[in-house]
Amino acid sequence: MVKIIRATTVPQSLNNFCKDILRELSERYEVVGLSSPGLELEEVANREGVRVIAVPMERHISLVKDFKALIKMIGVFRREKPTMVHSMTPKAGLLCMVAGWLTRVPVRVHTFTGLVFPTSTGLKRRILMTTDWLTCACATHVIPEGEGVKSDLLNNKITKKTLKVLGYGNVMGVDMTRFSCRPEIKLLEQKLRDSSLITFLFVGRIVKDKGINELCAAFKCLHEKNPNTRLWLIGPYEDALDPVSPETRKIINEKNGVYALGKRTGDELLSYYAAADCFVMPSYREGFPNTVLEAGAMGLPSIVTDINGSREIIRDGENGLIVPPQKSEPLFDAMGRMMRDKTAREYMAGNARKMIADRFEQSFVRKCLYDFYDEILKPYV
Repeated sequence: MVKIIRATTVPQSLNNFCKDILRELSERYEVVGLSSPGLELEEVANREGVRVIAVPMERHISLVKDFKALIKMIGVFRREKPTMVHSMTPKAGLLCMVAGWLTRVPVRVHTFTGLVFPTSTGLKRRILMTTDWLTCACATHVIPEGEGVKSDLLNNKITKKTLKVLGYGNVMGVDMTRFSCRPEIKLLEQKLRDSSLITFLFVGRIVKDKGINELCAAFKCLHEKNPNTRLWLIGPYEDALDPVSPETRKIINEKNGVYALGKRTGDELLSYYAAADCFVMPSYREGFPNTVLEAGAMGLPSIVTDINGSREIIRDGENGLIVPPQKSEPLFDAMGRMMRDKTAREYMAGNARKMIADRFEQSFVRKCLYDFYDEILKPYV
């Protein structure tokens, strides 16, 4: 039987990106999950019913640890003899594609869910471009998650290989049944909604790269002029990797309309989507932001920055607004428009769910992946 190894750097990514996919693939292929060790790797094994392999990998550059991980990856591939290895996330991609090339794995696929180098400078940018080039050079197939990622790979001469975006992009799709205003969600929503306030919502990591500095600066100005506004920030801080500015921390800590709510999951998270009036994702870079898809599925209009992924989900004036990245003034203007123009906001909200369902419904996204697998694995079946 054809054996497929699906790999990510950390188990959280494997748990999220491959939820139910590994189980469905195992009906046709022998499937193995590979990632760094952790409780979520065991969760993947139990939920998906597949075997998993742990290879410690660092998310950031660590020459000694990266070399050790490469040697271990080579040993895994020699022992497992997979027909295909399919990696996602940067470090797993680099290690798996190099190890796969060295051990002559027949089919080597990497999905770029986003690129870091376009927003980097100097030596870091050159290193990142080189590692992405090497990943592509060792791969037999490269999948950009969206058209924006595809353009960046080609325009920066990272690869000359034929690049194929599956469907309309995105690797997960949206479960439109789960992401809906079900009765249990409406019950939770009632506890959160305040009809006297316009509520803006952000879901993601509370870090500089997500545009939190600009978001908090824009909201501070908005709230000073319009106290009937509030901003919910849902997600963890990552102070060791990409901290927000001291000014932003001060705005959040003063709690003048800003509420940092930490991590929320499941129906509790969906209730915040349902109770909000507008979603905001002012990120500097994305591959294909799933939270923008989720917000749209919950009927929320979005304000996003003009970056890869976001501009492929939001059509300006139709289901949200698009503003330049890394600038607080246009963000302030867009949030003000959403607050003041109820007719426009409700028009965009009315379009939001259908526009997600038409392009990113989960079963369609998965079918695009499975059809791609069937095509490239046909010689080995």
